[in-house]
Amino acid sequence: MNFLLIVFFVFAVILVGASILVVTVRNPVKAALYLVLAFFSAACIWLTLEAEFLAITLVLVYVGAVMVLFLFVIMMLDIDLAQMRAGFVRYMPLGLIVGVAMAGELVLVVLAGEFDLDAVPRPGGHDAQYSNTRELGRVIYTDYVFAFEVAALILLVAIIAAITLTLRRRPETRYQRPQQQVRVRKEDRLRIVQMPSAGEGEE
Repeated sequence: MNFLLIVFFVFAVILVGASILVVTVRNPVKAALYLVLAFFSAACIWLTLEAEFLAITLVLVYVGAVMVLFLFVIMMLDIDLAQMRAGFVRYMPLGLIVGVAMAGELVLVVLAGEFDLDAVPRPGGHDAQYSNTRELGRVIYTDYVFAFEVAALILLVAIIAAITLTLRRRPETRYQRPQQQVRVRKEDRLRIVQMPSAGEGEE
């Protein structure tokens, strides 16, 4: 058996096991750590496909930023584990139905013959000078530049909308007004008081 195939199966088993533990473990902190393991395993699989840009992006963005935020929120919130367990048991039948349906759909797609090695062969190896990041940038900024710019514009509009929705003025909160601060003069804030010295009073 090929070495890359063995590596793929090892990381695939770890990925599936970590994914199952994410939704079955009862401690939310442990679930977040298992999700980190799942992301790292997926990144390793992408490395075997010479997609190092996607792999390092997954590790840096999701493991390094998103999961840290998840852990921060989990530790800041007062989570009632008993209530979580009750909800887990109550929604388990629905979750099993959805899980079985998704697994069945994946099996039908895989067995359709559109994603086997004949239809989608494994990419061949490249030399040491090959850069997946350079090739990805070339494709994005040439063939898909319009779609990339539209996606960037949509994200910009989403950021502005989120800031606008969360920007609420509260009357009890004191806000700084830069337009008034830059117009402040010395005479408005400083008052010079003339006082006689001690020697002048005694004379």
